[in-house]
Amino acid sequence: MTMGALVATWATLGAVMLTGVAAAAEIKVIGSPGTREPYTLLVPGFEKATGHKVTTTWGGVTATAKRVADGEVADVVMLPAAQIDELIKLGKIVPDSRVNVASSGIGVAIRAGAPKIDAASSDGIRKALLAARTIAYSAGPSGIHMERLIARWGLTDQLKARIVPPIPNVPIGEVVARGDAEIGFQQVSELLPVKGIDYLGALPADIQEITVFSAGVHKAAGPTDAARALLKFLTAPEAAAIIRKTGMEPG
Repeated sequence: MTMGALVATWATLGAVMLTGVAAAAEIKVIGSPGTREPYTLLVPGFEKATGHKVTTTWGGVTATAKRVADGEVADVVMLPAAQIDELIKLGKIVPDSRVNVASSGIGVAIRAGAPKIDAASSDGIRKALLAARTIAYSAGPSGIHMERLIARWGLTDQLKARIVPPIPNVPIGEVVARGDAEIGFQQVSELLPVKGIDYLGALPADIQEITVFSAGVHKAAGPTDAARALLKFLTAPEAAAIIRKTGMEPG
């Protein structure tokens, strides 16, 4: 999608939001970076349409969920669906505010210019893992899935010394780009923007896992009209093209 098309989409979304807009508010959002790419493209249009100001803090899935569970307050919390649902059970998120923003599969990347691997089959992925001297995956849902997949193949002990520990707030693609890992796995949307890697595609269907990223309004937030407006904006039908542009699917 061109920037001109993005602007046109923002204008359409803005028309959706302008009815009933309250006084400008500051909206604090806390979330994991799985939805950062489409969110970063969409939020400027929301701010322009409504006059609200959005401040966003990104962190790893586990750490962010724990912060909210332990008492940190934001207007909107955006995490994988499982973590949002757990925070609802803990009484931290307003249940009827919960929305699914986008979903993403896990992608595969190698350093730009490195010899290609067969990423189109599960057997090719398994052979690539066995051949790699260093392997990187995140501490979030994609990394948890890779750990389980490696265990399912009976390779945990064989590969454990080759796993590069994830660094908080550092995309796996960057780890691969600078040569600290020969092969990396992370949400497709988080790999696509990284320079210095060759993105080889999503994991084959038989070993793929789709993560749904959800959001909700914090129960301890102040007036919620602006926060709910942001969630409506992110999940409006007109946002779908921008979400798909980043390698994710709406809802």
